[in-house]
Amino acid sequence: MKEVRVRVPAKVNLALNVGATDTEGYHALGTLFQAVSLFDDLAARPAEAGVFRVSFRGEGASGLPVDDTNLVVRAARLLAETCGTGNLGAEIRVHKRIPVAGGMAGGSADAAATLVACDRLWGTGLDAEQLHALAARLGADVPFLLHGGTAVGTGRGEKLRPVPVRGRFHWVLALSHHGLSTPAVFREFDRISEPRPTDINPGLLAALADGDTSGVGSLLGNDLQQAAINLQPELADVLAMGCEAGAVGALVSGSGPTIAFLAGAPAAADAISDRLVLSSRVRAVRRVHGPVSGARVVS
Repeated sequence: MKEVRVRVPAKVNLALNVGATDTEGYHALGTLFQAVSLFDDLAARPAEAGVFRVSFRGEGASGLPVDDTNLVVRAARLLAETCGTGNLGAEIRVHKRIPVAGGMAGGSADAAATLVACDRLWGTGLDAEQLHALAARLGADVPFLLHGGTAVGTGRGEKLRPVPVRGRFHWVLALSHHGLSTPAVFREFDRISEPRPTDINPGLLAALADGDTSGVGSLLGNDLQQAAINLQPELADVLAMGCEAGAVGALVSGSGPTIAFLAGAPAAADAISDRLVLSSRVRAVRRVHGPVSGARVVS
């Protein structure tokens, strides 16, 4: 096969509950993921045995490493080592639209896409359960980006339970001028907060199942939000702007700094977008919807 192309979405966290740390220092999490229509596109071609190259263009591409520390390279190597006979290699090109260090799992999305692309490219034929197991070794968010949709994540976020959703949810994303380090946000959370219960609010799950946008908006929550605001205080102003413009709910996505505003209808999303693009505190605005599928071969 000459080339495999895969499209993979970003995620927002409708809920992110942060519990106590385990013996390795990782927090127990209870999170509610939704995959949204902001996509990275990845293309994989065969390369000589044992060679794994990655290149990026688009959103934040210039600041990304292309050595073995990159999740794309790590994902390709992991699949090759698990399934290969020493004769596997890949050249991978990624067109990024998901913000880097934005709390939307861009790196994890690209790792998930790499597993899907290289599995097809090399004909290794792993099933969904086997890919999920490899994804969990790469990072807590990687398994969800394989599956997409809407799901509760527990453990470190890698244990998934799909949840029913009625209809389409309209989101407006406010991208920040600067990224945030996930470890730094967790350190700030530990400084200012005690561990919290990780159970997902049953009312939020019921509102999703009913397609109740206002109900979902009223129950959005992120235990890391105040920590992210402490590190980037201007996020508080952006949150206020979007809510004043008509959002039915808003929160910092994941460890931030991207802010996700839930709109009650497409026209409301237009109004929120129009307000946010006028702010110097917002680098860019993206209109998206969810839920959407996870990493998928497109050609």
